[in-house]
Amino acid sequence: MPTCKARRVRVEPQGPVLVEGPVDIVLDDGTVAHSDRFMVAICTCRRSRTYPWCDTSHRPRAKAADTPPSQGCESTRDGDGTSACRAPSPVKDSP
Repeated sequence: MPTCKARRVRVEPQGPVLVEGPVDIVLDDGTVAHSDRFMVAICTCRRSRTYPWCDTSHRPRAKAADTPPSQGCESTRDGDGTSACRAPSPVKDSP
């Protein structure tokens, strides 16, 4: 039986695995990544630039296309596929 204290591991939904440190992580190629931190976030999405450590790359990012158009102009597409700008349509009140 091991005499050392068991490590606590917490799995975050859509996020990293949190492990009480210090830890040694053995990667696919056999190299070892070491951290002395008291809590370590291990990447599970493999998008992290600091893999195996999580850098929050798993979080959804807002896209530029999701931003509203500037006031006073509505972006439209002409029949030939080019963009055009026109004044916004007035809002009609409901009866």
